[in-house]
Amino acid sequence: MHHHKIIFTGPVGSGKTTAIETLSDVPVVCTDQRATDSNEIGKPNTTVAMDYGKILLKSGETIHLYGTPGQDRFDFMWDILTEGGIGLIILVDDSNTNPSDDLARFLTAFSDFIHQTAVAIGVTHTDITVLPDLQRYHRLLERFELCCPLFEADARDPRDMSRLMESLLLSLDPGIHAPPPEDNDETT
Repeated sequence: MHHHKIIFTGPVGSGKTTAIETLSDVPVVCTDQRATDSNEIGKPNTTVAMDYGKILLKSGETIHLYGTPGQDRFDFMWDILTEGGIGLIILVDDSNTNPSDDLARFLTAFSDFIHQTAVAIGVTHTDITVLPDLQRYHRLLERFELCCPLFEADARDPRDMSRLMESLLLSLDPGIHAPPPEDNDETT
């Protein structure tokens, strides 16, 4: 039986906890605490250590999902959580003041891990901004000399999160075949 570990990271409020809750086949372990700086981070609770969930595959394999805290003051957890990981998903909140800076910060902080594994990027909260423009993120990725999957993604939507996860797995092993799409009654 194989176990794999995927890390979710990004700024506070980008949807890491929600994404793991959306994907996990088991109840998620969260270390959310009341934020003492809620005015600064814009939400009442924040992850202080990690979030944890897992996906149980029919093959018997398990994909462990770990979410990092988004605040820099908990960045000591980032190296601990990436140990043994096979890939990284960065979620970026497009409604933040400067989401490109947020992405650059996480690309820099996780650069060694990214170059050893793979990364996929989900841009969340695009429904809040007037003009979501993925081209600005693609230009940033070019400056970092990265070619990786980049999607608009709603952390609450199982299809969006599955697409992001599958894109990461395909980046790790292009020989993997994505499962066929499930039947959808809406298309008939």
